[in-house]
Formats: sequence, structure tokens, C-alpha cells
Amino acid sequence: MTRRPRLPRDDGSAALETAIVAPALILLLVLAVIGMRVEVAGGSIEQAAHDAARAASLERTSGQANAAALATARSSLRRQGLNCSPVVAVDTSGFAVPAGQVGTVRVTISCTVRFSDVTAPGMPGSRKITTSFVSVIDAYRART
Repeated sequence: MTRRPRLPRDDGSAALETAIVAPALILLLVLAVIGMRVEVAGGSIEQAAHDAARAASLERTSGQANAAALATARSSLRRQGLNCSPVVAVDTSGFAVPAGQVGTVRVTISCTVRFSDVTAPGMPGSRKITTSFVSVIDAYRART
């Protein structure tokens, strides 16, 4: 009977491979979650800009439009559960256009989303998201 050469034992190699690969996989998963949540936050801010511009375009004066846009943007972000301090800029110059001509209202919202709000408490970092939307003022609606 011939003796076979003894092969090296591989006991514990699966545990070692897991210990090496697991941190990289966990990091990849965390980055995917952050990316997804930032995209969701961006969609929320875009929806808030749309709602605010539409609310502003329905008002009769530029002062009322500005107030309506600010209130609508804040309530839309709050309703969607996004915790940020939005900077809302409203361009109501379209109210100066005479009746019979098309005017527009532009609302721009900037919001800094902290990763600790969108992923896990204590997560460092943030991202500033800015979006705008333009809504048309009815051409034949009285304006002041």
C-alpha cells in the first residue's frame, strides 16, 4: 500500500475569509443605503419645490405668493418626514407681467441633509441638495 501525500488542512479558512470580506460588504451596504436615502431626500425636496411653486402661482399678489410658497415648502418637507432647515427662494417677478401675458413663479429650495438623519444616528457627513421648479401664472387672472 502506497502512502498518499498529506494535504494541508483547511480548517478555519471559511472563518478567515469571512473576517476579511465582511467589513467590505458591510461598507458597501452602508454606502448603498446612504445613496438610496439621499435620492429619496432629493425627491422629497423636488416635490416640495413643485408644491410651493404651484401654491405661489395660485395667489393674486407677489407678497401672498411668497408667503404661500414658504409655508407650503416647509409643510411639504415636514409631511414627507425630511428633517432639514430649508432655504427657500421665491422669484415672483412674473406677477409684474400685465394680465393677458404669461408670467411664472420660480421656487428654489436648498436643504442640507445630514447622513445621521437618513441612515443611523451618529453617522458623520451631510449633503446639500438644491432644486427648483417653475409654475405658470394664469395669463388672464387679475394680478396686483
